[in-house]
Amino acid sequence: MEDSPVAVAIPWFALAAATAVLAGAAWLIIRACKADESCCRLPPGSRGLPLLGESLEFFARSPSLELLPFLKQRLERYGPIFRTNIIAQDMIVSLDPELNNLVFQQEERLFQCWYPNSFMRVFGADSIITTFGSSHRHVRNLVLRLFGPENLRRAMLQEMQKTAQASLLSWLDRPSIEVKEEVSSMIFSIIAKKLISYDSSASNGKLWKQFDAFLQGLLAFPIYLPDTAFYECMQGRKNVMRMLRELLDERKKKTAHQLESIDFFDALIDELKQEKPAVSENVALDLLFLLLFASFETTSSGITAILRFLTDNPMALEELTEEHDRILKRKADPNSQITWEEYKSMKFTSHVIHEALRLANIAPVVFRKARQDVHIKGYTIPKGSKIILSPSNIHLNPTVYKDPNEFNPWRWKDIAEPAGGGSKDFMAFGGVRLCVGADFAKLQMAIFLHCLVTKWEAIKGGSMVLSPGLRFPDGFHIQLRAKA
Repeated sequence: MEDSPVAVAIPWFALAAATAVLAGAAWLIIRACKADESCCRLPPGSRGLPLLGESLEFFARSPSLELLPFLKQRLERYGPIFRTNIIAQDMIVSLDPELNNLVFQQEERLFQCWYPNSFMRVFGADSIITTFGSSHRHVRNLVLRLFGPENLRRAMLQEMQKTAQASLLSWLDRPSIEVKEEVSSMIFSIIAKKLISYDSSASNGKLWKQFDAFLQGLLAFPIYLPDTAFYECMQGRKNVMRMLRELLDERKKKTAHQLESIDFFDALIDELKQEKPAVSENVALDLLFLLLFASFETTSSGITAILRFLTDNPMALEELTEEHDRILKRKADPNSQITWEEYKSMKFTSHVIHEALRLANIAPVVFRKARQDVHIKGYTIPKGSKIILSPSNIHLNPTVYKDPNEFNPWRWKDIAEPAGGGSKDFMAFGGVRLCVGADFAKLQMAIFLHCLVTKWEAIKGGSMVLSPGLRFPDGFHIQLRAKA
């Protein structure tokens, strides 16, 4: 039977209606996108070379304190928000203050901590740096038992001064001191004792030397082959973790009265013995590993940068010395230990520390991950995007800091110092998720400077080079002599 006219007409009518609906929907989408380009635009940028991406440029060494050349070139080419590919990861880079502030303010809501695969393999899958919510708060509170102001005042202040005095004395009359290495060893001896009752002097620094290759491998390509930076880094981790595991097994066998001293390891073991422990053994060991590394590495870099700036600025060094000489003159016994009140009175010292950290930008990039689509500045940051934030662009912003590339600690007299070290314009210790070791680092820097400028003179002998990526300074030498 032939099709009737009605039977033929219905499909054509339906098709025409569907076409009209689709056309209307497309018109609405186009109109919406024109009205709000953020719904459909990714930031501009380049993925670079196959496999390598733009990693080689990112990790190029820089002797300058200015914005990393990699970031500066792309800022000029693409603007403050752009895409790239580093260490085999597609990433969105933000040099934009508004986006940076949004990420920090929306921590654990719109964004969460994320670090490259090589980074996490070094520090462990159970590291505190990627935990969030109640788990992060619990581990953070554990760490504050060691790094919180009360324990710093009660248990660490005098240890820091004693160790700094001994270290500086050992530097005397040596033809050249590589500051970063020597200060790293000094700080590690303090923190290893407090964390795990480890005596660096008795072991000839054996444990500390395992950390030597970490910086080179931390953000390297995760190629686990002999003679590569990542391989050496992972071998160092394996050795340290083996030692920590053995120490944990030994401690668990002992009763409280058998322990010679109570340290942070004991606090973790007490936590593990709870009926429902909030941390596992792997979390505890990864936490110890991270604390051993981070507590000395970043602080020693800060001290190195401070000494470099002071030896280049006689006026700042003179005012700093006068502040510490006044502290000695007010003491009944000039050889007595620094008190917490005297530490808190070191106003210009605090200015020097903040200014040096602002300029050096020891950690100029922070990694995060978008938990949902974010629309900002006409761009979309899709859910799951890996993000690199650059606080250094804010620290060197001339609209925030006049003559931003100049070391000027006096500027902090006119700028409200960030409480705890974090604010939207100063992020040397992070943003909302403030570094748990910020108070430790500032105390260590101040006490070291006190011990240095009250008894010794440092003669500059070399230049400082900033390593790429995490930007730790090295190659800066001084010679030390007693003050006349």
